[in-house]
Amino acid sequence: MVRVKHIQIIILFIGIFLYPFFPPLPFANSKGPAQYSFSYVTRVIDGDTLELADRTRVRLIGIDTPELHFSRKLLRDSERSKKDIAVIQSLGRRARDFTRKLCMGKKVRLEFDIEKTDRYNRTLGYVYLEDGTFVNAKIVEDGYAQVLTVPPNVKYAELFLRLQDRARSDKRGLWQRGTHMN
Repeated sequence: MVRVKHIQIIILFIGIFLYPFFPPLPFANSKGPAQYSFSYVTRVIDGDTLELADRTRVRLIGIDTPELHFSRKLLRDSERSKKDIAVIQSLGRRARDFTRKLCMGKKVRLEFDIEKTDRYNRTLGYVYLEDGTFVNAKIVEDGYAQVLTVPPNVKYAELFLRLQDRARSDKRGLWQRGTHMN
């Protein structure tokens, strides 16, 4: 019995010593499935929704681009912003084209937040290109999306708000004079 205790203590000290050199992998999580996965973007549905090679639809967490397809949300956005539906859809095409240029055919890594899917059964994710570009943030930073915070998925909300403020003040993307989103 004493030997087992000594072995356990030795293993504990070895683990503590080696931890800085070999931290646990992000997906080494006893609470559930892997936190990260890799795939190729095969379709850009709109400015904030992608489709991956395995046909998974990914809704980018924390951002909202103008509507491209006719929907109740498009009608609400038109009423709220006092912009014609055609204008909003035109902005939506610009946002989709930006996202398409950024992601189409590229290998991406997904990072999840608290909720893994939305009410439409789309995967909710933060998307990173192979070169490390944070896609959700880049779309906001370049002015093609507004921040959309939906608790509990708020990991990068403050970052997105700072990027949106800068894009708006610098009149980037859809914030350009005469084409602004609001």
